[in-house]
Amino acid sequence: MTRAMRQKNQQYGTAGGTLRRVQIGNALSAFGSGFTVPYMFVYVSTVRGLGSMTAWLVFTLFALAALVALPLAGRGIDRYGARPVLVAGAVTAAAGALAFGHASGSGHILMSAFLFGAGVAAVQPALATMIVRCSTQETRAHAFALQFTLVNLGMGIGALIGGQIVDVSRPASLTLLFSVEAVMFLVLAAVTGTIRMPAAAPAAVPAAAPTAGGRVAEPKSDLRTLLADKAMVRICLLAGLIFFTCYGQFESGVAAYATDVVGTSPSVLGLALGVNTLAIVVLQMIVVRITARRRRSTAIAATGVVWLGAWAAAAVAGLVSGGMVATAAMLSVYMLFGVGEALLAPTLGPIIADLAPAHLLGSYNAAFALVKQVAIAMGPAAGVLLVGAGLPAAYIAVMAGSTVLIVALALRLRTQLTAAQDNAVRRTRVVTTSVEPRLAGELRPAA
Repeated sequence: MTRAMRQKNQQYGTAGGTLRRVQIGNALSAFGSGFTVPYMFVYVSTVRGLGSMTAWLVFTLFALAALVALPLAGRGIDRYGARPVLVAGAVTAAAGALAFGHASGSGHILMSAFLFGAGVAAVQPALATMIVRCSTQETRAHAFALQFTLVNLGMGIGALIGGQIVDVSRPASLTLLFSVEAVMFLVLAAVTGTIRMPAAAPAAVPAAAPTAGGRVAEPKSDLRTLLADKAMVRICLLAGLIFFTCYGQFESGVAAYATDVVGTSPSVLGLALGVNTLAIVVLQMIVVRITARRRRSTAIAATGVVWLGAWAAAAVAGLVSGGMVATAAMLSVYMLFGVGEALLAPTLGPIIADLAPAHLLGSYNAAFALVKQVAIAMGPAAGVLLVGAGLPAAYIAVMAGSTVLIVALALRLRTQLTAAQDNAVRRTRVVTTSVEPRLAGELRPAA
C-alpha cells in the first residue's frame, strides 16, 4: 500500500469516526429535547400559571430567536467553522433550558425562551454542515437519513421517559426535565467540541473582477449569492411548504382536528405519535436504499402523494368521527406522515449540500434552517385557527391542496437541478490499467 493510499484511508477513517461522534451527540440532544417538547405548553400555561397567551408567546419567541440567530450562525460557520458555532449554540441552549425550567414570572420565562430558541437554532446548521464535511456524495444521503432516524428515536424515548416523570401538580418535576435537557446539550458540546474535523476542500471563493473603469468589483455577499441561486430559492420555497404542511401541523393542527372533530382520546393520540416514530425507524434505512437509485425530485414528489393520502384518511376520520374506523384512520394519518418524512430525510439535506458553494455551506444550511423554523411557526397558527373556527373541511382542503402543490413544485424543481444534484446519475467502479487502482466516475442516467 502506497503512502498516499494510507493517508487517504486515515482521512476516511477519521471522517467516519467524527461522523459517528456527531451522530451520537445529535441523538443525545434529541433525547433531552424529548423530555420537554411535549410539555412546554402545559408547563407555561398551567404549571407556572401564566396562561395560554404567554405559552403562545414562548413559541413565537422561539421563531424570532431563529430569525436573529440563524444568519449569524451561517456567517460564523463559514468564517470560523461548524464546530465552534455548534459548541456555542449548545452551551447557549443549555443555559436557556436551565433558566426556562427555573423561571416563574412571565418576563423571566420569555427571556429564557429567546435564549433557548437562539441556541437550538444555531445548532441545526452547524450539525448539518458537520455531517456534510464528514461524508461523501455517495454516503451523504445515508448520513442524513441516520441523523433523522436517531433524532426521532431519541425524542421518542425521551418523551416516553419524561411522561413517567412529569406531574403538573409538582413544578419540580418539570424543572427536572428541563435540567436533563440542559445536561444533554452540554453533552452535545462536549462530544462535538473535542473532535477533529477532516480537512475541507479549499473554498472556491469567486475572484473579484475588474469593472469597465478599471476598479475591482467586490464579490457578492452570501445573501446576494444565495438569492441569485434560482435552484436554492426554489428548494427553499418548496421546503417552506413542506414544513408548513406536515411538521407545522403535526402537534397542533392535526392534534386539534383529531381531538375536536374526530373525538380522538389523548391516549390514542399518544399511540399515533408512537406509530409515526415506529414508521420512521423501521422504514428509514429501507427508503434510503430505494431512493439511492431515484431522482431526489421524484422522492419529494412521492412525499406529496403519500401525504395527500394522509389528509384523505383524516377526511374519512372526520366523516365517521368516533369508533374504530375513525381511530384506525387517524393512526394511518400519522403512519403516512412518517412514510413521507422517511422519503424526505435522504433528499433535502444532500440537495442543499450539493447546491452550496464550498465557502458558503454554513450560510446555505442556515437559510434552509431559517425557512424550516418560520414555516413550522406559521403552521400551528393556520391549523388551529381553521379548526378552532369550526372549519375542519376548509382545513383539510387547504392542506390537501398544499400537498398537491408540493408534488407540482417538486417536479418543476427537476429543471433547476443538475443531474448530479438531482441524483440522476450513477457512479460505477471502473478498474484502470494504472499501477495504483483508482475510482473513476462513469455517469449513467438514473431510472
